[in-house]
Amino acid sequence: MTEHIFELSEHTDSTVFYGVNNSNIQLLKNLHPNLRLMARGHVVKISGSDEEAFRLIENIKRIEKFCLDNNSLSEENIIEIVKGSEPVEIRFDNLILHGVNGKSIMARTPNQQKLVKDFETNDLLFAIGPAGSGKTYTAIALAVRSLKNKEIKKIILSRPAVEAGEKLGFLPGDMKEKIDPYLQPLYDALQDMITPLKLKEYMENGTIQIAPLAFMRGRTLNDAVVILDEAQNTSTMQIKMFLTRMGLNAKMIITGDITQIDLPYQQKSGLIDALQVLKNVKGIAKVEFDVKDIVRHKLVQRIVEAYEKRQPLTPKGEQENEEILVLKR
Repeated sequence: MTEHIFELSEHTDSTVFYGVNNSNIQLLKNLHPNLRLMARGHVVKISGSDEEAFRLIENIKRIEKFCLDNNSLSEENIIEIVKGSEPVEIRFDNLILHGVNGKSIMARTPNQQKLVKDFETNDLLFAIGPAGSGKTYTAIALAVRSLKNKEIKKIILSRPAVEAGEKLGFLPGDMKEKIDPYLQPLYDALQDMITPLKLKEYMENGTIQIAPLAFMRGRTLNDAVVILDEAQNTSTMQIKMFLTRMGLNAKMIITGDITQIDLPYQQKSGLIDALQVLKNVKGIAKVEFDVKDIVRHKLVQRIVEAYEKRQPLTPKGEQENEEILVLKR
């Protein structure tokens, strides 16, 4: 009796592939009674005749691909594959990837779709627009898809640690506990797309890194999709430092809302400055989201529209950010 070993891809979520209490492996055992199967970690051991084992390995490859593509796997899917028929995949126009439990993560609006398209042909993208327009969520989905497709080796997500109009004072805990509140929106998006155990694994081995902007200094970011969120709250020097971190086989997406700047009034937004300085540089794309892209509660769109209609107030000392009004026109 020959033993064959099949190793799952590092991006395959073994909890989804094996099923609850290894139910999917048990089903494969029942469908192949002449073979012995053992699964542990990312390794599947198959014992039996070479012909049957090779046939099962080919089926496992197809099952794994379905699992990677859809982030879900049912007994029906496995049976269809083993029987030689094509499993019914959930496909929609503008699908980016399947999230946790097969949830469809899609580019739902024209500007989200434009971001997806521009990502294919540009290494640096600016996604500018109001809260709830899906710019950060879409950017993270593109990064996760690139990771699953083995186009990159890591995802790096960053935000400037700037308080949104409040003084939080001293924060207790270690460094991670201090910065996590600023980065929670990024965790929320990732948890929609990657199961908890796999996300924990990625975070522990450095495949996914989430850090405040200050931690980017001195790094060269290769083989990665790098996302800077809330970039309107960077200084001109901070965003220049971030942009010059780009290494080989890397893509960057800069997101921000230039109507919600939390910097002191006398400080110019680095995002606005970068948009002006880089407007004629080739290889850079800019996608401008608007209220029509808002995909949160219907009231969010109405709230944003109401604030846009109000005569803008320019407090003393805020002249540095008056470019906001010019860009909106």
